[in-house]
Amino acid sequence: MTLRPGPEVAEPALGVLLAAFAGPALPESIAARLRLGLAGVCLFASNIESREQLRGLTTAIRRANPLALIAIDEEGGDVTRLYSDQGSPYPGNALLGRADDPAATEAVARAVGLELRSVGVNLDFAPDVDINSNPDNPVIGTRSFGTDPKAVARHTAAWVQGLQSTGVAASAKHFPGHGDTAMDSHLSVPVVDRSLAELRERELVPFVAAIAAGSATIMTSHILLPQLDANHPATLSPVVLRGLLRGELGYDGVIVSDALDMVGASGEIGIPEAAVRAVLAGCDLLCVGSGDMDEILTATQAALDAAVASGRLDAALLDTAADRNRALAAALLAPLDQEQPGPVPLDVDRAIAAFDITGTPTIEQAHTVVAIETESNIAVGDSPWGLAAAGLEVIVLQEGEKPPQGGQLILVGKNNHRHAWVRALVDEERQRHPSTVVIDMGWPGDDRRYADVATFGASRYVGLALRHWLEQAYPPHQPQQKVQK
Repeated sequence: MTLRPGPEVAEPALGVLLAAFAGPALPESIAARLRLGLAGVCLFASNIESREQLRGLTTAIRRANPLALIAIDEEGGDVTRLYSDQGSPYPGNALLGRADDPAATEAVARAVGLELRSVGVNLDFAPDVDINSNPDNPVIGTRSFGTDPKAVARHTAAWVQGLQSTGVAASAKHFPGHGDTAMDSHLSVPVVDRSLAELRERELVPFVAAIAAGSATIMTSHILLPQLDANHPATLSPVVLRGLLRGELGYDGVIVSDALDMVGASGEIGIPEAAVRAVLAGCDLLCVGSGDMDEILTATQAALDAAVASGRLDAALLDTAADRNRALAAALLAPLDQEQPGPVPLDVDRAIAAFDITGTPTIEQAHTVVAIETESNIAVGDSPWGLAAAGLEVIVLQEGEKPPQGGQLILVGKNNHRHAWVRALVDEERQRHPSTVVIDMGWPGDDRRYADVATFGASRYVGLALRHWLEQAYPPHQPQQKVQK
């Protein structure tokens, strides 16, 4: 049976498109398309002012299309939309992986799901199940559960099960694995030059676990795997999606594209053509990205309709994808008992135990905490992070600025080894003050000169744990210098 969203005649091409928009209110242009069968919307931080406002927004979306998928990126760590103004209260994948307690991972995911369910979101683009095999990875890092395929698979299954127990669909990402890259697919086309046998041994292991756990959706990546398909990134590759994911792995859920406005997908061909190729490759739900949404949706719908009219795209293929999206939305309509999320089941001492601490760093009485501000990757955005998010007053230092002189410095950054100016700063301060302590709240490199303490995450939760560690090392005294504006 074909599921339709409402009384109006659905337009088939709209049934595979996931729109975005700016601001806290639903634009009429999006509402009109929802009434005609638009698959749904993806929400970002700019759409959220309060929980009450967000519930009103999702209600308006469902009023226009009861079978709308309402998606968000809420990974439970550094990547957060619900807590973009204050930082996430959850530990994040990398720290959960190091703690290696799948029950805690499942409970965190359940808490995230309950929050999303309470505001009307039914699809979470999480968990990130990439194996972070390259410490120089600019876009995955602490979003990953770790480097061991079996461990990542354990936590993948736990996260999927915890989230979906709340009636919110999971999305294991980024198929077939974005961890072994040194480029960001938002800005380029990363290459993973691995054989299928190598992928089976490592990158695919967590996706097999996600499928076994019943992940409702799987999100693709815009990476090129030349040993599988030398001409198309995974999102646009029938070999990767229809052959590997559907065929070999037997996945029958919704395949979601990563955002098509990313350079890795549409940099040379544009979003409308990327959308056509994505459906041909096997994608069901297309995240078209951001920008002038009216123009993008109009052009993309026209391209899909033209591909059907010309015979390039089988209309039945488009209908099957749209029906799969609607069937998922219908399955998520079942009411659940109202339940409030409980406390994070990873107490502060266990979180600190999961830190990687080299030697026994000494915190002196006359110390100053300096937060090193580097550019965040696009997925993470500009949420408060670390000790500042945890309420500790810090000096904020940007490239070209000098830290205060006198007394011990506690330098706190993210991915310190990846930034030449941060490495130079650390080397200079270590020479000037051998007592300098360096903390990395990202994914550290192999050279631990740039990470006496590695926290494997920078969410507010991790910041609070780090603050507790500092206060254990040296009890609180007079307030630090005021935050630089």
